[in-house]
Amino acid sequence: MNWIAILAALSGALAVGAGAFGAHGASGQAAEWLKTGGQYQLIHAVAALVALKMEAKGPAALFVIGGLVFAGTLYLMALGAPRWFGAITPIGGLALIGGWLWLAWSVAKSSA
Repeated sequence: MNWIAILAALSGALAVGAGAFGAHGASGQAAEWLKTGGQYQLIHAVAALVALKMEAKGPAALFVIGGLVFAGTLYLMALGAPRWFGAITPIGGLALIGGWLWLAWSVAKSSA
């Protein structure tokens, strides 16, 4: 069973739900957090599935984990969690950046 693909698919579903809630059930800063989190999470769920097709499991895992941490902290704040959760958000962002850099390195290495 490919846990990364399963988590990527679930991550995509969560992102759509968060975006819908942000558009129809939230307002103000909460709506913005839901929109931003949903956008980043959805993009990286798809990126993880593409990376898996390229047999780049490490970058795919970073896309899923980073997306969940980045978006998850924004979702939690939108739902009323303390604002200090925002200090965790950049950790997810760094994982996403790391996934892209790792994917670039993997592609460069395989085409050399």
